[in-house]
Amino acid sequence: MSDPSAPMGVVLGSRDSTPLDFWIGVRTADLHLDDLVVASSHTQDGQEVRFYGIVEEVVKRHEGAQFDSDAFRVRDGTLPAELSYIGHVRVTRVEPEYFFPPTPGDPVSIIRGEEVQQALYFDDMERRVPIGLTRTGLPVYADLDFLDGTRGAHASISGVSGVATKTSYATFLLYALFHSNALGRDATNAKALIFNVKGEDLLWLDRPNVLLDERSRAAYQTLELPVGAFRSVGLFAPPRKGSNSLVPAVGGRQEGIAPYVWTMRDVAEQRLLRFTFAGAEDTRAQLSMVVERVERELSKAAQQGRQDPWVVLENAAGRTWKVGDLSDLLTTLEEGLLEEWTQSMRTAPGTVDAFLRRLHGAAARMGHLIRSDSEAAKKKLSWSEQQVTVIDLHTLHSDAQMFVVGSVLKRLMEEKEGKGTAKPQVFVVLDELNKYAPREGWSPIHETLLDIAERGRSLGVCLLGAQQTASEVERRVVANAAIKVVGRLDPAEAQRAEYRFMTPTTRNRATILKPGTMIVAQPQIPTPIVLTFPFPSWATRQSEALPPTAQADLFGHAED
Repeated sequence: MSDPSAPMGVVLGSRDSTPLDFWIGVRTADLHLDDLVVASSHTQDGQEVRFYGIVEEVVKRHEGAQFDSDAFRVRDGTLPAELSYIGHVRVTRVEPEYFFPPTPGDPVSIIRGEEVQQALYFDDMERRVPIGLTRTGLPVYADLDFLDGTRGAHASISGVSGVATKTSYATFLLYALFHSNALGRDATNAKALIFNVKGEDLLWLDRPNVLLDERSRAAYQTLELPVGAFRSVGLFAPPRKGSNSLVPAVGGRQEGIAPYVWTMRDVAEQRLLRFTFAGAEDTRAQLSMVVERVERELSKAAQQGRQDPWVVLENAAGRTWKVGDLSDLLTTLEEGLLEEWTQSMRTAPGTVDAFLRRLHGAAARMGHLIRSDSEAAKKKLSWSEQQVTVIDLHTLHSDAQMFVVGSVLKRLMEEKEGKGTAKPQVFVVLDELNKYAPREGWSPIHETLLDIAERGRSLGVCLLGAQQTASEVERRVVANAAIKVVGRLDPAEAQRAEYRFMTPTTRNRATILKPGTMIVAQPQIPTPIVLTFPFPSWATRQSEALPPTAQADLFGHAED
């Protein structure tokens, strides 16, 4: 416990003091932003009340100086002045809960150890997840109840691309979840789906990082996390475009990566055609109706046929077409079948032309993902056999990325609904959320992500969404995130309404954060916390990856 008899400062009487915030004066100690302090006050009947808080602003000035140039005279000793060193404290907890203002002159001490747990409510978290370190190297925790759906779910991570380390922090959160004791017995069965949209950084999660230094190792030890790579990882990448073989389209890493494709029967049975139009700007209702009609006819044909990777379509005159990919579908529809299907809908010719034009573009951009050969039927994306599944998208066209994300998430939600239970938990990491769930416009992926944000909690699906600008993401997706994380922000973005959970000082500070420093807000703690997270102990590029044969020698049993 801190020693009130030797305080580092006192509550000021020259500034307003309230039950929720107050100012303190300091004389002999350094006071920093993010310091945790406690003010000891007393009620009228003599009962001690302790006001715990975080220093969110620090100010120095000369008292007695009038002009800017007086600073030189004070330094030279020709003008008497007193140095005023004060800090503003935002209260996080009051024990016991007597909400009256602390009294000017009350002693204030910086706290350490067990009192930190109390000041930030860590002592009330039955299942806590380590999420980083304070400036002084103390562990910071999040309540798992607000991630796994017990009392809340989802996390929103915002920040400037390349500087805010959004994806790095999302993977660190996963590592902490799966390698701490927070999930308990559920840890073995819990799953994670990571969509890799930038480079090949996430294709090395199963390899330890050879560049990890002793300081970072000590940070993992402080957080009670093992040092090493993710224990159970499955890596998937699309096949190379223009190749008949199913060779994954990756460069740096070749081994341990499986290709993924869909068959035309998958598209028909699961009604995935809508996701080939997910990137279309034209969202007119009639175009959506045409898409739904074609999906319905494809689904009907798939139910009547055998379990071949293709489907057979038939018109009213009895003519049949064997459809194995998007090009086949386009040809079939152009030969009169689409006109026959839409005749009763009184669809405008321009809408039919728009549909065919979009489908033609989709066939060119993502046609290699939908195939009818025998090998394609065996190359299905599966996340049941490993804990972490990385789905590489970075070589795909933006529209093809939309198709993959939408198809996978739709299947995930349908599987969870079919089981009727929230266990096992599934954590979904998706970057560029502002592209998949934009505030303006509509797409099938938009609806799927909104469904995850609003119903995922009850189904055991947690979205760890990352974006450069939360102001451009669907409001309900951001609002449903129980935990909000901010890295470096653009100054204009920092002033948007989506960041009002931060104080003005913290918002200004977010514009100068260094990589690896984040601001985290969670429901149980009344003010955001600035923290750092350690350098990844798993490889993020080929040059950091330890060969599998050398892992045991360097890391011993750290990954066991």
